[in-house]
Amino acid sequence: MANIGFIGLGIMGAPMAGHLIAGGHAVFTYTHGATPAALLDAGARVCASGAEVARQADIVILMVPDTPHVEDALFSVDGVAAGLTKGKIVVDMSSISPVATKDFARRINALGCEYLDAPVSGGEVGAKAASLTIMAGGRQECFDIVKPLFELMGKNITLVGGNGDGQITKVANQIIVALTIEAVGEALLLAAKAGADPARVRQALMGGFANSRILEVHGERMVKRTFDPGFRIELHQKDLNLALATGRQLGVALPNTATAQELFNACAAHGGAGWDHSALVRALEKMANFEIGQQAG
Repeated sequence: MANIGFIGLGIMGAPMAGHLIAGGHAVFTYTHGATPAALLDAGARVCASGAEVARQADIVILMVPDTPHVEDALFSVDGVAAGLTKGKIVVDMSSISPVATKDFARRINALGCEYLDAPVSGGEVGAKAASLTIMAGGRQECFDIVKPLFELMGKNITLVGGNGDGQITKVANQIIVALTIEAVGEALLLAAKAGADPARVRQALMGGFANSRILEVHGERMVKRTFDPGFRIELHQKDLNLALATGRQLGVALPNTATAQELFNACAAHGGAGWDHSALVRALEKMANFEIGQQAG
């Protein structure tokens, strides 16, 4: 049994921390707002600050929304860094800037501690099912120590490279997901506007080279008009902002990523920031003055 710290008990963090407790570990937690009752019942040990979490735990995991939240959790007056002692490990499982991640890692390393960036893919469903994909960046020796904890939370677990490489992998993942959602939306919208049943079109495409998990899951959402998240558009906007900002810093043009972001922006402007990201299709439907669901069935 290890002493594990967990900071950030939101939609993703709470079930992830629960899996660690179920795995027999002592889990010391800190979060804004109330600690979920289910975690308290399971034995979570609530701390008053990130610094207290770091003092109690050998490995501290963060799961918070964005880059400024990670920086605050680590380096504020009562943040994690204030409670670290030499030899401890910090694991950031948030999805944040790859460039900032390298800076955070250097600052934690300077305290004599290890740092892993280990963002995840799989959303709330994957967090609850302990089936997350975990993409890590850091030293092999550190990854080997933390991997048994990752195995309690996920299935596909890969050490990609050094610090920042986990985060850039997550950015790449979010580009692929956004552009595939857009492609599925365009294809089903075109088919529906032409008079074909989009549900049957989707079923036919799933048997060919165009098949994908997004066609299977999000294509069905588009046809059935089930846009409750899931993974919210506002979170995918954040991830694509990271992609576009990193592209600018590296001098890499990402034209189709920018287009997908503008479609998400259009959805948000129509009150859809909280919709599932499959609802990107609604921006396409607005331009076509036609909804896929009009031709379904």
